Amino acid sequence: MAADTLKSTTGAGGGAAAVRRLLLDNGALTALIVLLIAMSALSGDFLTTDNLLNVGVQAAVTAILAFGVTFVIVSAGIDLSVGSVAALSATVLAWSATSHGVPVVLAVVLAVATGIAAGLVNGFLIAYGKLPPFIATLAMLSVARGLSLVISEGSPIAFPDSVSHLGDTLGGWLPVPVLVMVVMGLIAAFVLGRTYIGRSMYAIGGNEEAARLSGLRVKKQKLAIYALSGVFAAAAGIVLASRLSSAQPQAADGYELDAIAAVVIGGASLAGGTGKASGTLIGALILAVLRNGLNLLSVSAFWQQVVIGVVIALAVLLDTVRRKAGATPVTAGTGGGGKGRQAVTYGLAAVVTVAVVGATSFLHSGSSSTSNPKVGLALSTLNNPFFVQIQSGAKAEAKKLGVDLTVTDAQNDASQQANQLQNFTSSGYDAIIVNPVDSDAAGPAVRAADKAKIPVVAVDRGVNKAPTNTLVASDNVAGGELAAKTVAEKLGGTGKIVILQGQAGTSAARERAEGFAKGLKAFPGIQVLAQQPADFDRTKGLDVMSNLLQAHPDVQGVIAANDEMALGAIKALGSKAGKSVQVVGFDGTPDGLTAVTNGTLYASVAQQPSELGRIAVDNALKAFQGKKVSETVKVPVKVVTQENVAGFTG
Repeated sequence: MAADTLKSTTGAGGGAAAVRRLLLDNGALTALIVLLIAMSALSGDFLTTDNLLNVGVQAAVTAILAFGVTFVIVSAGIDLSVGSVAALSATVLAWSATSHGVPVVLAVVLAVATGIAAGLVNGFLIAYGKLPPFIATLAMLSVARGLSLVISEGSPIAFPDSVSHLGDTLGGWLPVPVLVMVVMGLIAAFVLGRTYIGRSMYAIGGNEEAARLSGLRVKKQKLAIYALSGVFAAAAGIVLASRLSSAQPQAADGYELDAIAAVVIGGASLAGGTGKASGTLIGALILAVLRNGLNLLSVSAFWQQVVIGVVIALAVLLDTVRRKAGATPVTAGTGGGGKGRQAVTYGLAAVVTVAVVGATSFLHSGSSSTSNPKVGLALSTLNNPFFVQIQSGAKAEAKKLGVDLTVTDAQNDASQQANQLQNFTSSGYDAIIVNPVDSDAAGPAVRAADKAKIPVVAVDRGVNKAPTNTLVASDNVAGGELAAKTVAEKLGGTGKIVILQGQAGTSAARERAEGFAKGLKAFPGIQVLAQQPADFDRTKGLDVMSNLLQAHPDVQGVIAANDEMALGAIKALGSKAGKSVQVVGFDGTPDGLTAVTNGTLYASVAQQPSELGRIAVDNALKAFQGKKVSETVKVPVKVVTQENVAGFTG
């Protein structure tokens, strides 16, 4: 009776039931199609060849990492270390090839071997050390990131030219990272569906004890699984560094979360036993399309984080509904009929997507573009008052001049900023303003903008190996010298100080540290007790200063590479700040100037960030209009103390 009912229901539903089953069996694919259609309808800049290729490039690193993570998740494990292992592998390649003259081919082998070694350590700790995968890979996350910083000494290392071609295009239009992503995806699909170890992954993820009792050497298989994850992480690191023309010690920070999200969105279960490479690729594309589209729609950088989190949750919820509805499990290596149906499904999805997206493009075909110039402002971060003030000055000037200004936040991620710059270029912006996360890493994206004849203005930090129309900046080195001179003179030329450094790998941190060193040379009586990074962050400034006080309670002065760290140090010093210990900051932020007024912060080397933003927009508009602009516009820094803070306007 039940069978008859089911049959009649299916027959009655006809095509609608078939479509419903198709959607339920392919939740991630459905989400991607809906997202493509929505972005095409909302933005006329989305559906262009250049932008779609950008989406592929921006998905490449996450997808390659996620393919490796798929192996681990299918076997009911987790790997939180892939982002750090990617950075370490790229750093080893650049360090060995450029600093030690190792042949490039051997350097690439060393980079891959580094990934394998990290994976084997993870596998050994999990299989033989009985550590939970979360703990073992979390430890490797910290170790690999630390080794990357140690090897590079906190600074980016130029990538060999022969390997940097991985970040280029073939024939002037086909991005190599996309090709690498496809190749690595095919390898992952082959491993999962056609090899003994692939079948072992599903067996271990489905029931590890049953797999062991059936004769599988589970411990050795886990070693191989995590080693494979390390290989894919190394490949992703090499592709990422090639795009940025440099190995960044802080690269791929947080990418492990994107990789895990891509795998889960693609239909894999964190409980193990299900997952496939094609689903993982779709998951990575969903994240890339979402970020690309939100940038094109000028959605606030802060709201982007909210939207991405909601979409991830909805995608996984859709997969849960699919499973409860009795949809086909997402596994690999099943019968040929299933693969045939899968091919038909993907083909049908492609046809539907092209048809609907093509139709939505007519929504924009007749619309007239805005008469106002479009300018993109790519900031390194908006989690710092200094850059928020640059944004404020830029927005005020843009409103005054009738400029449509789009602001993006890279969150101190050089790769994310490269993506944002590519989005500006592919969308045909009239001018671009960039505040580089790293001067070397911004080079390739700025060169692409120059090739598209889009004027580029650098603000606060310059761009290396790429032409810019002008640089609007304060002199970080000169400012560092002023900070050192100010604290030294306040101490009478003798005393003990500590230095709080900025985020390792950033040009601002390097340049200000260089200025501190130069300035202190003139005061041999000043003893530097310690120098520690606090990453331009107030909380870290508080923690680092608290730790340093335990070892150096007799400290008399503090130089901080920005006001945020200085304010954290003041909190740690308590009543000592401004009395027995003199603190000098950098940037002249509102909170910093308030502390100067109160006497807890002796001085701040103020850069007038609002003025930087204002001048940058003004020069970007002039460059777009073909007017002559100066190669460099220097905004003077000023030491602000209690004596002159009342008259300082910023």
